[in-house]
Amino acid sequence: MSGIIAQNSGRHTGLVKASSGGGGVWNLIETLTADGSGTTLDFTSGIDSTYDEYVFKFINIHPQTDEANFQVNFRDGSTAYDATKTTTTFEARHNEDDSVAALYYDTGADLAQGTGIQLLMSYQGGDNDQSVSGYMQLFAPSDTTFVKHFIARTSAINGDDRQRDNYIAGYCNVTAAIDGVQFSMSTGNMDSGTISLYGIS
Repeated sequence: MSGIIAQNSGRHTGLVKASSGGGGVWNLIETLTADGSGTTLDFTSGIDSTYDEYVFKFINIHPQTDEANFQVNFRDGSTAYDATKTTTTFEARHNEDDSVAALYYDTGADLAQGTGIQLLMSYQGGDNDQSVSGYMQLFAPSDTTFVKHFIARTSAINGDDRQRDNYIAGYCNVTAAIDGVQFSMSTGNMDSGTISLYGIS
């Protein structure tokens, strides 16, 4: 059963007809699995002009070290992950003991024409039951006219047993194509978890 009806006019099913040309198909390009042997997971191929949108899915990324930061950087044709970026971040947080509940703009996670890493989640918990999950969208990475926009959202348990929900957005301010993406921990290895790369057609 496809779940798609011929037309949705006057119906109350909540289903929407797919566009006649199709679209919105998630094409799995690559999945990398953390095994505790390194601090990074690097996507060095498959990011090209084939798709206008790429999505990375993070599933239960577990750090070796308590309060490690999960982060990302971009490669723009060289061997280094150091593309110039401008970004913005805000987050919601809530402690297990209900002592903290807040929504705020995180100036410490922003970049202003910076080449360093972009935080996706800071102070991640390293307990056996703690991890970070989420996604990052990267738009038109092969375009050589416009900046390359990205949007990310992550959910994690911090080292102080605090739930955090982070929203990150920004752009790589380069005219060169983005051809590689590196996810890393600020300290210690990635013990487990997967990151999958999809092209959206």
